[in-house]
Amino acid sequence: MLESLYGAIQQGLLYSLMALGVYITYRILDFPDLTVDGSFATGGAISAIMISHGYNPWIVSLTAFGGGLAAGLCTGLLHTKGKINGLLSGILMMIALYSINMRILMGRPNIALMDENTIFTSVHPMVIMPIVVIVVLLLMNLFMRTDVGLALRATGDNARMIRSFGANTDNTKIIGVSLSNGLVALSGALIAQQTGFADISMGIGMIVVGLASVIIGEAIFGARNVIHTTISVVLGAIVYRMVVAVALRVEWLDTSDLKIITALIVIIALVLPSVGRSVKQKKLAKKRSEELSNNIHKHAVGGDF
Repeated sequence: MLESLYGAIQQGLLYSLMALGVYITYRILDFPDLTVDGSFATGGAISAIMISHGYNPWIVSLTAFGGGLAAGLCTGLLHTKGKINGLLSGILMMIALYSINMRILMGRPNIALMDENTIFTSVHPMVIMPIVVIVVLLLMNLFMRTDVGLALRATGDNARMIRSFGANTDNTKIIGVSLSNGLVALSGALIAQQTGFADISMGIGMIVVGLASVIIGEAIFGARNVIHTTISVVLGAIVYRMVVAVALRVEWLDTSDLKIITALIVIIALVLPSVGRSVKQKKLAKKRSEELSNNIHKHAVGGDF
């Protein structure tokens, strides 16, 4: 059991970069970006093909990040300049990336990296990944404090108001979606190096995993400000992996059930806060009704009526 939880923490750190990317589009920009499923595999594909050709794994990871930026840029341009619905833009780019990823993988559905030199060849993931995640968190929060970062956050809150101040919301959306997919692709590259292979279908369902991490993190650890929320998202990714690890230890569940487990986790994480708010509202309404009834009774007894 302890070994499973240890592995879950390790996986959570690897997937947390992807969750941070989803947080940018889902929470900050309020943009339903499905490019994630494609750009995650893009990062893995770039990582696998370049490492198999002897490139430095750190350079490879940065290149994968650039590949994700390019994918996000295309989605952003389709939405802002092509005037295509945001959801449809992501779907179109996700479909296009399948063919692009096959090209990157040179027509092969997967590439193994078992005997290749990766970031994790000489350093264990549990040593390097906390450092990588901390660096990404620091850079991300510094960026969010810049003028561009503030404009990005404001665009998600109220795009019309920001446009009235003369800001170009199209550019901020493109930057946000690009940065999001860059982080997603970086996560895909690191996971490909850690697992020892890249597969054309490795990105399927990643948007749901990212949403689960964001929602769980905010529900458990809160979301007071950007710094606090980004840390919550990272912790949410770890908690999500722990929940999955525990669920898969149930005898009648198989690894093939991972997708439905993920879907159920997201459903529960979305429904519970709504149920909690509904219960609180009903209690508050009942309390106010009782107070009003008591006041009316007091006035009646006192002869005010």
